[in-house]
Formats: sequence, C-alpha cells, structure tokens
Amino acid sequence: MMNATSPASARRADLLAAGAATVTVVLWASAFVSIRSAGAAYSPGALALGRLLAGSVTLGALCLVRGEGWPPRAARRGIAISGLLWFGFYMVVLNWGEQQVDAGTAALVVNIGPLLIALLGSRLLGDAMPPRLLAGMAVSFAGAVAVGLSMSGEGGSSVLGVVLCLLAAVGYAAGVVAQKPALGRASALQVTTFGCLVGTVACLPFAGQLVHDVANAPATATLNVLYLGVFPTALAFTTWAYALARTTASRMGATTYAVPALVVAMSWLSLDEVPALLTLAGGALCLAGVAVSRSRPRSKAFRDTGNPATGPRTPADNQATRP
Repeated sequence: MMNATSPASARRADLLAAGAATVTVVLWASAFVSIRSAGAAYSPGALALGRLLAGSVTLGALCLVRGEGWPPRAARRGIAISGLLWFGFYMVVLNWGEQQVDAGTAALVVNIGPLLIALLGSRLLGDAMPPRLLAGMAVSFAGAVAVGLSMSGEGGSSVLGVVLCLLAAVGYAAGVVAQKPALGRASALQVTTFGCLVGTVACLPFAGQLVHDVANAPATATLNVLYLGVFPTALAFTTWAYALARTTASRMGATTYAVPALVVAMSWLSLDEVPALLTLAGGALCLAGVAVSRSRPRSKAFRDTGNPATGPRTPADNQATRP
C-alpha cells in the first residue's frame, strides 16, 4: 500500500514552508524601519488603520481572484480573536511604543513574544517543548538582549513605552495561539484576510485622525504606510499563516528571533549605520538560536507524536520543522 505522502511531496512541502517563513521574517524586519519612518507623521492609531486598510484591499483582491469564500464557521472564533489581538491591538500599541522608547528597547521587550507563544502553545495547544526548541529559544533570546542593549540610546527609557511594547508582545503571542487552530479549518489566505478585516473594523475609531494625517503627511510617510499594508501585512501575514499551518506555534514563534539580526543588517545596508561588535554578536546568536530551534529532532517518537489541537503529525509536518 502506497503512503499518502511521498518523500518528494514531503520535501516540497518542507521547502515551501521554509520559503514562506523566510519571506515573513524578512518583510517583518523591514516593517520596523518603515514604522519608525511613518511614525514621525502618523499617530499610532492612524498608522495602524492606514496599514490595515491597505492590507485589507490587497487581500480582498487576492480572495476575489482565487475565488475564496467565507471561512468555515468553526474557524471564525480563532480568526476574530487573532484579528482583534494581533492585527488590531498589537499594531496600535506597537506603533505607540516605538514612539516612546528607542529601537533597541522596543526590540528587546517585544521579543518576549516567542517565549509567551511557546508557553501558551504548550498549555493551550498541546505543543511539545523538546530540548532543542528550548535551547534554541534561550540562545536567540540572549542574542535579542545583546542587540537591544547595543542599540539602546543613552538615558532612561519611558516606562509607558516599555509597558506598551510588553502589551504588544502579549497581543502578538495570544493572536498567534488563537490563529493556529483556525488554520486547520480554513486556508491561510482566508485566515489572514478576515483577520485583517477584523483588525480594520476595530481600528475604525481612528478614521478621523487618519484623514487628518494623510492630508498633512509627506508623501514618503504615506508611501511607507502603503508599503506596510501591502508587504509586511498582506503578503507576510499570509506566508506566516501558510508556514504556521505546517508546524507548531512554538517553532514558528522561535523563527521570528531572526528579525533583530535582519534589522541590524538592513540598517547597515540602507542607512549606513555600522553596527557595534556587540550588535553583530547578538545578531549571530539570534540566527544560531533559530537554527537550533528549527532543527529536526532525532527522536522518532517526537516526530510521530501529535497533539490535541492539531492531531497526528504528518510527514509534511515533520519535514517542516527543519529550516
């Protein structure tokens, strides 16, 4: 009797999931630069609403082209929760937090998100917590701390800004954990599109401020808002959902530890900001930790074990744990 999934198709699923995760991480890293640039002309709520509107239009057009309908009823609860917490709440408080603290502090505080995802995923989704994942997250978090300290400006950070970034990390983690079960019942495009629409509706109270900011903002700031909506939101959240559907929330959360390292590289190349030795070392640790956390465990028992939320692991799931 032939296996339902051949080695070739499993390998293809592995490559597609890895490629989707890579696209997500690169685009989310670029978002930090765009947020700081647009944030000089847009208020936090207006920036979030403008970004979500651009993302919703892009995703809606894709759904029409692909003939995607409404998501199944069983997926709507998870989509609604992730839309409110991740697309709506997270984006507003992150924009606000980045106006209150320096980039290093913001990156450091927000990067507790993957740790929260691992804890919530283990508790609520039954995600396994293998030693490699824990070790990789520890290494990456140490790297994020190093990057944060090296990039922090002089002087004390705003207590309000730190609290806002902490709330952003909580919203991000809770949104990811709520999104994971929905991806077992609806497509990645459906989950992303309707989550973005929920976030857009939640941010409609900022519509008046958005109109005011658009009328007064320079063209470069508005272009940054559009870029955030089309690429780090519409494209990157869809590729994230595609990859998340093929592995655990904990492992996908650990992948985002590569973001600080990429932000350092992007700042070096585009802004001519030469990173300090500690920054480079921290970035290297972030990448090394991601490699460890995403590596394939040798234990056959773990590879073949499912969890209550996602069911038995398929060969594609097992392959997708590799970088």
